Amino acid sequence: MFDNTFSGRRVLVTGDTGFKGSWLCQWLLQLGAEVFGCGLTPTTTPSLFELLELEGQYDHRTIDIRDQEKVAAFVAESRPDIVLHLAAQPLVRLSYQQPKETFDTNVMGTLHVLEAVRQQPDIQACVVISSDKCYENREWVWGYREQDPLGGKDPYSASKAATEIVTASYRDSFFRDAGATCVASARAGNVIGGGDWAQDRIVPDFVSSILAEQPLVLRKPNAIRPWQHVLEPLSGYLALASRLCGADGTQFASGWNFGPSPAAHVTVGQLAKRLVATWGAGEVRIDPAAAEALPESGILKLDCSKAISQLAWQPNWDFATTIQATVEWYRSWSEGADMRDLTRQQIKNFEHAASTAGAEWADQSRQPHHSQRLAG
Repeated sequence: MFDNTFSGRRVLVTGDTGFKGSWLCQWLLQLGAEVFGCGLTPTTTPSLFELLELEGQYDHRTIDIRDQEKVAAFVAESRPDIVLHLAAQPLVRLSYQQPKETFDTNVMGTLHVLEAVRQQPDIQACVVISSDKCYENREWVWGYREQDPLGGKDPYSASKAATEIVTASYRDSFFRDAGATCVASARAGNVIGGGDWAQDRIVPDFVSSILAEQPLVLRKPNAIRPWQHVLEPLSGYLALASRLCGADGTQFASGWNFGPSPAAHVTVGQLAKRLVATWGAGEVRIDPAAAEALPESGILKLDCSKAISQLAWQPNWDFATTIQATVEWYRSWSEGADMRDLTRQQIKNFEHAASTAGAEWADQSRQPHHSQRLAG
């Protein structure tokens, strides 16, 4: 998997206690990586980080990335080969309530990580995780491409656009010399999957409505989003990091979209109906007044042609499989199953599906392409 890049490598993940970070760390452990993670104390109960018992499986530190000294010290102590920066304030609605904290975390926090990486020249690759909302939203019916203008009306989107600018500035200013760390950014769509309990997200809201035997309330049922299982963008981040570690890694040091296939760009209402049908229970109710409280984009799509053509990456699970895996996870959790086993198995299922579909990153016959520098 991933040309065996991660087996035995030191990989540092920021935001490891979050939804995506927890899935990523679990996958890295299964790939044989030596994982180092930092993040805030989980803010939800339950939390995927705690359900997977990740804290006892690798060196985890409770660190706020707004604390530059602690970030720098942890990066220096960990001596990573690869840094995957996921730590962020990830919620649009919360950014209206806490705009300064959002910019401090997403922009200055990223700067702190990049500055820490700059002080450790042996780091081979750094991938900064951004968002599809970093693009200036023009309500286009086609997907945004990497060369489209950055922008953002709400504080969250603006902070992600600024994150991209900071990352590009550091890459062009400090990581251009031969042998320097290869720095890239990655933008994903609306990620779903088991283990997310964040506020104001449709899948956690749906599960809560099922357990409470209450209807699921939708703010904007006709809004179109690029829905994808959490493992989809994570496979992109790992494939990108693997390429950055290669002898020609500088060719891949840029921004990348990792979104779903066009068929998965569906409305919030369609997603809700599919969740109800797959679970076999639930009710949906529309609340137009809630939609007017805070403005949200009506259409948001990603064009992933660059990753498909240059990284040989591709979306793996279709929309139906994504919903099925998500419902399976939450239903099993509600029935008291061991979520460590199911999460590991879903990762294996994803790898198998990718291998069967001919995804290059899942080809176990390929020889490692990483440079001798990483092999030491």
